[in-house]
Amino acid sequence: MSSFLSSSIGKKLIMSLSGLFLVLFLLVHLILNSFLMFDSTGELFNAGAHFMAMPVIRFGLQPVLFGGFIVHIIYAIILTLQNQKARPQKYASQNLSNSSTWSSRNMFVLGGLVLVFIAMHLMHFFVPIQIQGNVHDDYQLVKNLFTNGSTGLVYTGLYVVGAILLGLHLAHGFWSAFQSIGMSNIIWRARLEKAGYIYAIIISGGFIIIPLYLHFFA
Repeated sequence: MSSFLSSSIGKKLIMSLSGLFLVLFLLVHLILNSFLMFDSTGELFNAGAHFMAMPVIRFGLQPVLFGGFIVHIIYAIILTLQNQKARPQKYASQNLSNSSTWSSRNMFVLGGLVLVFIAMHLMHFFVPIQIQGNVHDDYQLVKNLFTNGSTGLVYTGLYVVGAILLGLHLAHGFWSAFQSIGMSNIIWRARLEKAGYIYAIIISGGFIIIPLYLHFFA
């Protein structure tokens, strides 16, 4: 078992399973964040945020979630370095645009940029709410970040860019994860690619709309 997990296939399997776990989390996170647009009083969003701060979530699910992120990142780095080491130098100059998408050729770079976006997100919301515990109105904290004059416009733009990068990363990562666990063939690959694009548009579009709505309409 240990030899399988240390093999290239085993590492791809682990990265794919952790990626699918994070894909599911993003959908749940988007649903919770959408409460920001459906209730101007903030009560609905605050209720959801307080639920996520319950001990069973904070000390149960959140460590698992962070573990999933760490595992996904570590194995992405390992596999990328292995692929670069194994790839002959003569292939570096080949034009791969006809055989692969831009996002598939730049998954590592996209992942790094998404990681920067996640770090910024944690600094703005997770740390003051979950770690410092000095926020009594979570809705107002989020709203203030995006509506505070020119600073709010900058953060709105940064979150829009971050959501676009996340969508590009998901567009390839979604179907690639299913392929790595063996749930793909000629027919299903095309279907999974379409499903991946749809999912990426939903997640990316949702995270784009929320800061824009808060900045211009809230």
